[in-house]
Amino acid sequence: MVDERETGPDSSALAEKPSNFIEEIINEHLKTGRFGQNVHTRFPPEPNGYLHIGHAKSIALNFGLAKKYGGLCNLRFDDTNPNKEELEYVQSIEEDIKWLGYDWEDREYFASDYFEQLYDWALKLINDGLAYVCDLSSEEGREHRGALTEPGKHSPYRDRSIEENLDLFKRMRDGEFPDGSRTLKAKIDMAHPNFIMRDPVIYRILHAHHHRTGNAWCIYPMYDFTHGQSDSIENITQSICTLEFENHRPLYDWFCDKLGIHHPQQIEFARLNLTYTVMSKRKFLTMVNENYVNGWDDPRMPTISGLRRGGYTPESIRKFCEYIGVSKNNSIVDVTILENQVREHLNAVAPRVLAVLNPLKIVIENYPEGQVEELSAINNPEDESAGSRILPFSRELYLDRNDFMEVPVKKYFRLAPGKEVRLRYAYIIKCESMLKNESGEIVELRCTYDPDTLGKQPTDRRVRGVIHWVSVDTAVDAEVRLYDRLFTTEHPDKVEEGEDFRSNINPDSLEIIEHAKVEPSLKSVKMGERFQFERLGYFNVDLDSRAEKPVFNRIVSLRDTWANIVRRS
Repeated sequence: MVDERETGPDSSALAEKPSNFIEEIINEHLKTGRFGQNVHTRFPPEPNGYLHIGHAKSIALNFGLAKKYGGLCNLRFDDTNPNKEELEYVQSIEEDIKWLGYDWEDREYFASDYFEQLYDWALKLINDGLAYVCDLSSEEGREHRGALTEPGKHSPYRDRSIEENLDLFKRMRDGEFPDGSRTLKAKIDMAHPNFIMRDPVIYRILHAHHHRTGNAWCIYPMYDFTHGQSDSIENITQSICTLEFENHRPLYDWFCDKLGIHHPQQIEFARLNLTYTVMSKRKFLTMVNENYVNGWDDPRMPTISGLRRGGYTPESIRKFCEYIGVSKNNSIVDVTILENQVREHLNAVAPRVLAVLNPLKIVIENYPEGQVEELSAINNPEDESAGSRILPFSRELYLDRNDFMEVPVKKYFRLAPGKEVRLRYAYIIKCESMLKNESGEIVELRCTYDPDTLGKQPTDRRVRGVIHWVSVDTAVDAEVRLYDRLFTTEHPDKVEEGEDFRSNINPDSLEIIEHAKVEPSLKSVKMGERFQFERLGYFNVDLDSRAEKPVFNRIVSLRDTWANIVRRS
């Protein structure tokens, strides 16, 4: 078996025109042989929360580049902060990546795998006079860093001897000192124009239980001291991260150079920002803890688990990531681009079904009592192989109450007194009368049908309205959850003074319909199955579904539904 790490990509891959600036850099690396002919990337999440759609962009980029160039991509958890990390998050991240369609094979690693090696490298920096133990508090450390227009001040502990630093650092590891009392800092340049380079902290004392190493450690390396060295250990070639780490690249390079280890190339790209969305684990946690949403996997959340539960397909998310591309400049992507990608995919693959969300009973007075017809309905007009199904038709039906208007407005083509409409896949009916309760609410319509109109349009009259229906006798009771956008404004983080993103949360982002009626083919649906409710939108089966009553989530509306809602309001 040929090892791709030895052969690298074939020459045809190099001849392809790069689609983004990262590929241009990789092509140059391959041309110059900086990393031989290897391309080895990694996706390094922190297990301190659930992944979101922005992470999906990074996942698709890292795994996609490895695939394009015949290389490898690792999954590595940056688990250096035990106070915020949990096994639950590790498992959710693994599940999300697999669901998106990517495979790290046997290359799953943890930064905690390297704690001993990182400790040894910290000792090397001390021995080389490039690191020291500092007793300044966090606040004092910030004061010593200076400002943009003035250099920082040297710590009074900066000139400790190598022997004293080695002794103190060992005692830090042995648990002799309390949290926050000492740190290990790199000795670089307190006058450096880049604040990151002003004697950054390498290790801090933290007596906390780690989800993998238990209580073996009470000092933990900082991200900047873990990131590059972990990349080096794994022989990563291109270390791809988002733009906020651009200022950290000089420190990444400094550590690799001073330690004399394999030196990957850090490359930064613009993170994903979406309209009507926040992209912050901290804010996600706030919404979960304060019950604005029902957990990390709430379909209103932009988490991958939320998108999955809400019915989004991995294919549509991968296509979205491909469509928006990779840039060096921060920008905001319209969320409708993501919504359109899932619509486009579901339009091609989702079976069509009939569902009535707000049932209004009708009786077809001239239809034979006790008679049931089996009418043929197309499962998906975009896919001939999807075939057809049987819809039972009878004297008593449910229509959607929104498809009837007692006093119709101009250009109203649905059902009204004395007007005709076609029932989808069935006959033309005419409303003859209404029954109302004591409150004046319409509770039943009495109609007639034309038996000669099954599947054809009469030449002597024009019927423009087509509405959906289900048979009373065979309809399945269902709960339908209509999810809307979680925020009312395009940019939820833009708020008035004294407010925060929560002031822009949409109070009407979820409507639960408990007494919907759906066609009998949906009686035995399975969790996760997706359908188009004709004229209503795309829906999937929620994990709360039960055999006696399925639960459906609206994934996205049909393209014209929102405009109709606005007009009706």
